[in-house]
Amino acid sequence: MSRLRRLALLAAAAALPALGLTLAGQATASAAPNFQVPFKCGVTVDAATFSGHKPEYSVDFQKAGITGMPVLAAASGTVTRVEDKGATSYGKWIEVDHGGGWRTRYAHLSAQEVSVGASVAGGREIGKAGATGGVTGPHLHFEEILDGTVQKAKLNGVGVPYYAHTDFTSKNNCGGNPYSAEEVCGDGFGVVDQQALANSAGTAYLLYNASTKANCVTTLKATSLGTASAVSAFLEVQGAARTTDSGSFTYYAGPVKKTAGSTCVKWGGSVGADTYESGFEHCD
Repeated sequence: MSRLRRLALLAAAAALPALGLTLAGQATASAAPNFQVPFKCGVTVDAATFSGHKPEYSVDFQKAGITGMPVLAAASGTVTRVEDKGATSYGKWIEVDHGGGWRTRYAHLSAQEVSVGASVAGGREIGKAGATGGVTGPHLHFEEILDGTVQKAKLNGVGVPYYAHTDFTSKNNCGGNPYSAEEVCGDGFGVVDQQALANSAGTAYLLYNASTKANCVTTLKATSLGTASAVSAFLEVQGAARTTDSGSFTYYAGPVKKTAGSTCVKWGGSVGADTYESGFEHCD
């Protein structure tokens, strides 16, 4: 193979990640949804994990009197399976597809309340906990699956400990955005400014990472949570082009990140028709 040919192939390969592809032509894995505890807001359950549990990394939610308790979708998605194995295996169970290769499963249900093809918002009741299938006692078996493989579970951004019994209190469908600006922008970022949008539609945030000198903007929705609707976030370093993330999103737009150092920035965002745009500020 000629040197020019090799260089061309290397350049093409380097461009693939920006397109969301691998050399095999497959989409790269997307970030996990912000999965929530699959019970009503305020309910505390024991997230039990066991060495040798099958599938590995699945979680058994346990609680006194759990039979008949409403089970909620851990994130928005589409119902792909509603099955009943009788007195074996999962018993009555449901699977929800969240996009990007991510799915969740809910097993040993006493009741199933959705049908295949149904679109469910995060926090919607999909069934009731029980003890169907091959179990020794009532509990909810739960899995977070990426491309067919069960992953270590995270609930509201917190990793479930393996192997342990850990109490988690549900924030599912509590009426607020389940994300924080710091979660969206990532480690090292702290809020330096924020602006509530008109009509309580949401809030635009400006964050800063002192170690990297990077700015980050995100707009968190406060309305139509869990349902895709118009939202945007933008960041403009003085003297450079503006970068905007806009589209139909379920919880937030962004993160939009740019390094500015001591250069002034203009930032803001929108939810629906309600917008905010700062002047050039935060110059030092």
